[in-house]
Amino acid sequence: MSNSAFSLYIAGESPIHRLHPLTKLALVTFCLVLGLFLPGVWLTYVVFAVLILPLAVLAGILGPFLRAAFKTALPIVVSLFLVQGLFWPGGTPILSLGPLSLKQEGLLFAIRSAGRFITVVSSFLLLTFTTRPDGLMLALNQRGFPNSIAYIMLATMQIVPRFQAKANTILDAQRSRGLETEGNLFVRLRALLPLVQPLLLGSIVDIEERAIALEVRAFGRQGPKTSILVLHDTAGQRLLRWLLLLAALAVIGWRLYLAIAPRLAA
Repeated sequence: MSNSAFSLYIAGESPIHRLHPLTKLALVTFCLVLGLFLPGVWLTYVVFAVLILPLAVLAGILGPFLRAAFKTALPIVVSLFLVQGLFWPGGTPILSLGPLSLKQEGLLFAIRSAGRFITVVSSFLLLTFTTRPDGLMLALNQRGFPNSIAYIMLATMQIVPRFQAKANTILDAQRSRGLETEGNLFVRLRALLPLVQPLLLGSIVDIEERAIALEVRAFGRQGPKTSILVLHDTAGQRLLRWLLLLAALAVIGWRLYLAIAPRLAA
């Protein structure tokens, strides 16, 4: 397996990799809906453990998937527990820390919010690790989506690895000039300033270069286009996509009913 230079995609021949991009998009949408709309505190963790993790294992990307999910979710999860747990207005104290106290209601809110965030992040990671960005863009174009929308999705999947690659290049160049980047926190923060300006300017130049490349490839041209990439779809996958979307709508409808039913009864 190898990573693409400008995406998080990991090449593979697993059953997940061989699915049509729209099938994987429908599957991820279903996971997102479950994570965002299921009630309770712990159900989102069940979705992650029972649905998303087995899919990552089936795709053969469990190691990179868990590392990326951990690095992405950890800062948000820690801040959620600190802010919501310690600064929840009112509530029932369960642990005193000097002038602050850990509130039961804030802790439950942090657990529920962290589970939703982990589910959302892991769902997108599953899609990006197993789907070629150009394949997803081609699939959307073939279904009649405007080129601009398809390109926005493609650029979103590529923005993080592009920034990482450019930042690593700039960091290596600054090190070759004698910039000290290793050491205590103060040294690392001081090394951050010479990195930010070239990164921002380089990103602006990159946007201009990509715009020129899109025009060369007739991005704005209307009508059908050809591609050397061939996507294989089946009737079974098309049925699966509709079932997943209908199931997602059913979950949303059920959650809305649970929210509205008490008001109607009153």
